[in-house]
Amino acid sequence: MKMLSKYKLWIGGALCLAVIGVIIGALRPKQVSGAQTGGPADVEVVQVEQKDVPIFGEWIGTLDGMTNADVRAQVTGYLLRQGYQEGAFVRKGQLLFEIDPRPFQAVLDQAEGQLAQAMAQLANAQAVQGRTELDVNRYAPLAKEQAASQQDLDNAVQNNMAAKATVATAEAQIKSAEAAVETAKINLDFTRLVAPIEGVAGQAQLQVGALVNPSSGPVTSVSTVDPIKVYFTVSESEYLDWNKRFPTESTREAAGKSLRLDLILADGSTYPHQGTFYFADRQVNESTGAIRIAGLFPNPGNILRPGGYGRVRTAVRTQKDALLVPQRAVSELQGGYQVAVVDGENKVSIRPVKVGDRVGTEWIVAEGLKQGERVIVEGVQKVGPGMQVNPKPFAAETKAR
Repeated sequence: MKMLSKYKLWIGGALCLAVIGVIIGALRPKQVSGAQTGGPADVEVVQVEQKDVPIFGEWIGTLDGMTNADVRAQVTGYLLRQGYQEGAFVRKGQLLFEIDPRPFQAVLDQAEGQLAQAMAQLANAQAVQGRTELDVNRYAPLAKEQAASQQDLDNAVQNNMAAKATVATAEAQIKSAEAAVETAKINLDFTRLVAPIEGVAGQAQLQVGALVNPSSGPVTSVSTVDPIKVYFTVSESEYLDWNKRFPTESTREAAGKSLRLDLILADGSTYPHQGTFYFADRQVNESTGAIRIAGLFPNPGNILRPGGYGRVRTAVRTQKDALLVPQRAVSELQGGYQVAVVDGENKVSIRPVKVGDRVGTEWIVAEGLKQGERVIVEGVQKVGPGMQVNPKPFAAETKAR
């Protein structure tokens, strides 16, 4: 009996020791593999750089043809055929559509017949007038010698005047007939809808067989796209700042000529040809407070087309002695910005800064830093104020050099 009791005590004691061991193991902190066990943290730093940098402006741009011409019907008729490939390059004067010319040819033939008839009437009237003038010339001396009566002379004069009036009427009819012929020729020419300019022809808005007239809208459009225009809008403040820096017409003109525009296309690539400033609109848009600017870009091969979008980018000014740090070194916190600065003893201080424009992958720091100070680029998340760190050159900076 005593042996059984001792056995139970041993089992209970062993169970208690096991429970205590589990509890101690759970409460003991575990060591994470790779965690820092001591010593300063490794960070990557760069020195604050000071230099003159160009400040770029960027705006959304819309592409448009240098010249856009609608092709419209000037006469009423049925489209007989289409003479161009939609979207293809066309020459000035090239046939795009033809309206059935037969009715207009018939009108021209009729007008030419009426002109011929009027010319025949004129010839007849001139012959009559010539005969009556001979009568006047014959009766005039005879009447003086009383070899012919005055009545005969008066009749001859009146007949001659009537003949001259008939000639004038016939000449007027000829002018009217000539005008009718010219109008018929113009209308016949209008049956050929030709390209008014050289450029890219758009989609046909009406098909062969459609009845067209002067009020039926454009049949198609042609755009000159080399060079191509890019419209973009700048704020009124940007426009005024530009004019303050170039206050006279001559300085503004020289600055505009020296301006070089880059175009970032919809796929993110930069267009290989730089553009130039073309013009600024005459007024500021009252609803947006912006002014419209146009630039011209070379477009060999007609790659760019009207209606496309892109971003126009250009250097608008140069900032002298700008302090630059990588963008990833700057942290944004509750609407403000801060950087981690490493001092000469390799201790960290968190410093608020005021940033300006972005230049590529860098910030311009307006306030809070000095040239030559070291800021942390990699490892900002694992440091705090007063910590000792082991600074190393920023890897990207090392590779760049």
